[in-house]
Amino acid sequence: MRQVEDAEVLQAELRRLVQADVPGPDLITTAAGFDVAYDTDSDLVAGAVVVLAAPGWEVIASATVVGRAAFSYIPGLLSFRELPPLLEAWETVLPQLAAPPDLLVCDGHGIAHPRGFGLACHLGVTLDLPTIGVAKTQFVGEHSPPGPRRGERTAITLDGEPVGAALRTRDGVREVYVSVGHRTNLDSACRWVLELCPRYRLPETTRAADQLSRRTLAEARTASR
Repeated sequence: MRQVEDAEVLQAELRRLVQADVPGPDLITTAAGFDVAYDTDSDLVAGAVVVLAAPGWEVIASATVVGRAAFSYIPGLLSFRELPPLLEAWETVLPQLAAPPDLLVCDGHGIAHPRGFGLACHLGVTLDLPTIGVAKTQFVGEHSPPGPRRGERTAITLDGEPVGAALRTRDGVREVYVSVGHRTNLDSACRWVLELCPRYRLPETTRAADQLSRRTLAEARTASR
């Protein structure tokens, strides 16, 4: 399948641009969340970008895009399906801001990926901003369970190399899976994930983007009937 082969070649080329072990942001006053919702009965997708401001992590800007998926669902190539609507939403939200957000947070993976180039990497390299992936489920690698307390973590390893962390964001609550996307490192990524999780398991960026993308998709489905 030519589309798949071309995507894998592009992944390999862009992977060389990823900066996965550099100092992350020292201070974050704004953070952006990215999420895509799918209609399982069609190829309709809704991409959402939200920008939240510290210290309360309240939404200060947002944008959504509804369209048709231009790339098939193929594990390991999800960014080629999700990036187009997210970038379109990004172009809409950016003029609402005085400056780009200090950190981008994807509902997905970064270098914790079979080819070391998940959605967080693709987005980060494309926009050249500090980006991390925070996923609800593990995609690759192995890890031991982190301790039960907030902030405890264990390394996710793939072929003997660390590619991310299983991080406990709430006492006694199931861990999340953190990996670097671009222009940061794992310690910084975990630090800011905890900062963005003052009350719940998932970062406020992820929660807000997920809610917005789902609501937008539901409205689009209703309008299309």
